[in-house]
Amino acid sequence: MPDKTSDGTVLLSGGNPQIAKGFGDAPVQAYIAAMPGWKSDVGRRIDAIVTRTIPGVSKAVKWNTPFYGVEDGVWFLSFHCFAKYVKVTFFDGAALKPAPDIRSKYERIRYFHIHENDPLDEARFADWVKQASELPGERL
Repeated sequence: MPDKTSDGTVLLSGGNPQIAKGFGDAPVQAYIAAMPGWKSDVGRRIDAIVTRTIPGVSKAVKWNTPFYGVEDGVWFLSFHCFAKYVKVTFFDGAALKPAPDIRSKYERIRYFHIHENDPLDEARFADWVKQASELPGERL
């Protein structure tokens, strides 16, 4: 039987919350609230930085993952819970200066992993968010 949060949300592999697909802030906040332990704080920080950096940012949860974009259906960032870290995906991350270190099998995508006790350089992260929001993004 899968793990569940106190409100009954199912936690999938690695503790990733199972949240129904939806558009807007409400499903993203439901996802963040259901993130287990320290990961929920990371989710709140990511969401706050993106929201502060890109006023009016579009939000959605698709495939049990929050997405952020500036144009309907075009996304520049998402994040996802894994057992030992939160993975932030920059869909055009190879174009960021400096690009996040973790490569994908897809040339354009770069990842940024946040582990439990990692300090988050909010200024650098906000700069990546700003740069990413100005790139073409991914239509999903």
